[in-house]
Amino acid sequence: MLSRRRTEHSEPMSFSRPSLILGLAILIAILAAASLSLGPAPITPVAAVRALVSDQGSASVIVREIRLPRTLLAILVGWIFGLTGAGLQGLLRNPLADTAVFGAPQASALGAVLVLYFGLVGALSWALPVAAIAGALLSIALVVAVAGRNATVVVLVLAGLAVGSLAGAGTSLAISLSPNPFAVTEIVFWLLGSFEDRSSVHVVLAAPFIVFASILVLAAAPGLRALALGEETARSLGVNVKWLRLLVVAGAAIGTGASVAVAGSIGFVGLVAPHLVRPLTGYDPARALIPAGLVGAALLLAADCAVRLIPSSVEVKIGVLTAILGVPFFLWVIARRKAELAETPA
Repeated sequence: MLSRRRTEHSEPMSFSRPSLILGLAILIAILAAASLSLGPAPITPVAAVRALVSDQGSASVIVREIRLPRTLLAILVGWIFGLTGAGLQGLLRNPLADTAVFGAPQASALGAVLVLYFGLVGALSWALPVAAIAGALLSIALVVAVAGRNATVVVLVLAGLAVGSLAGAGTSLAISLSPNPFAVTEIVFWLLGSFEDRSSVHVVLAAPFIVFASILVLAAAPGLRALALGEETARSLGVNVKWLRLLVVAGAAIGTGASVAVAGSIGFVGLVAPHLVRPLTGYDPARALIPAGLVGAALLLAADCAVRLIPSSVEVKIGVLTAILGVPFFLWVIARRKAELAETPA
C-alpha cells in the first residue's frame, strides 16, 4: 500500500498550472454570468452583463442590488472553503481534513447565534463575524487541547466531532429557549446556509476577513510542500512547523467564521474541492491551494444556481444541497482510502 501510494503521488500530471487557473477563472466567469441571470425575473446572461456595466433601468437595479452581492458572496465563500480545505489537508496530510474536523462551522454558528439570541448585535453588525470567528478559534483551541500535540488523525476527528456536537447542542438550546418564534425561524433558516436576500453590506462584512484568511493560508504554501515529506524533514529544511500550523489553522478559523456569519452553515465544499484538483497539480499541496480555492468558488456558484432552478414553492437552502452531494463523496473517499487513512499520522 505504501509503495503504491508513493508511486501514485510521485507521478505528476502533465497539466500546466497557469492553464488550470485560467480555465477555472473562465468557468467562474461563466457561472457568475449565469448567477446574475437567474431569479424570479429571468434575464439572459448577455443582458445581465450589460445591465451590470451600463444603465439598463430596472434590469440594472435587479442585477446590481440583488444578484451581484449574492454572486460575489458565493465566490468569496466558495474560494475560502476550497483554499482552507486544501491547506488543512496539506497540514494534516490527510484527505479527510476540513474545518469540520475541528468543529469550526458548528462553533462559528453557535457564536453568531448567541450574540443574536441575546440581542447584543444586529444581523448586519461587524460584531457578528467577530463572534463567529471567536467560536471557530475556541473550537480549534479546545480540540488541540484535548487531543494533544502528537494526536493521531483519529483522535483529532473524534475530538472535533465531540466539540462540533457540543456546539450544535448549544445552538439547539438557544433555539429551544428563544421566546420569539420569528427569531427561531430566522436562526434555523440561517443555519441551513443560503445566499438568499444578501446585500452588499454582507459582502463588505465578509470580504476583509476572507482576504486576510487567504493571505495567511497562502503564506503557508512553501511550508506545506516541505511538510509533505514529513515533519522531521520539514524542520531540517528550516520550516517552523508550529508557525505553519498557526497560519493554516488561524486562516481556516477566520475564513470559516466570516463565511458562517454571512451565509450560514455550508459544508463539504472544503472537502470536495481539493480532491478534484489534486490529481491535476501533481499531488503538491502548495500547487493545489489556489486551484482548490477556484474550484470551491465554482462549486458554490454552481450550487447557488442549482437551488434557484429546483422547482419548489420556497428556495432550497444551499447548505442542504451541498450536504446531499457532499456526504456520498465523503463516504466514497473513506471507502476508497480507508487502508491509507488508517496509517496516516496527524
